[in-house]
Amino acid sequence: MWTNKQASYPPGTSPGTGVGTLEPAPAPAPVTSPVIVPTRNTLESPRTHGSATRAPAWLGPGLKITGQISGTEDLHVECKVEGPISLGDHRLTVGQHAQVSGAISASEVIVFGDVRGNLLASERIEIKKHGSVVGDLTTSRISIEDGAHYKGSIEIARKAQPALDLDTLLARPEKKSL
Repeated sequence: MWTNKQASYPPGTSPGTGVGTLEPAPAPAPVTSPVIVPTRNTLESPRTHGSATRAPAWLGPGLKITGQISGTEDLHVECKVEGPISLGDHRLTVGQHAQVSGAISASEVIVFGDVRGNLLASERIEIKKHGSVVGDLTTSRISIEDGAHYKGSIEIARKAQPALDLDTLLARPEKKSL
């Protein structure tokens, strides 16, 4: 058999005395963890209005709204809505658990859920992968992802261009042919 030739004493004690002084333990090295930067989902992206940045107003999945919704800020809907939604120059996001039955009018409309009604957007309409729209769309830009469901007509409304008056047209120099 083998034997341990070194005596072991508790930390902070000296041999033979039985009593010792406690020495401070060395401080452990600081543990650094990776910095996790939270990313914002497109569902929650804030928009700048004037000089302030605000997150959109939120209607959660536990709500059922019957009637007209109108507002002057961005709105994210995750609930069941029966009635028209009008947001003027702001964005409406229809969440993946939302069911909207009614006309929608906003600057931007992004659909992840189910919409039954006509959509009018002055800037753009996006129908995402699992989104569904049954109704007519009127907008200047449109995006329908693969896997989305859409049934209706699409009208592309061009942005208004400044009209030329008759005097401006007559004042243009004529091209001379050689």
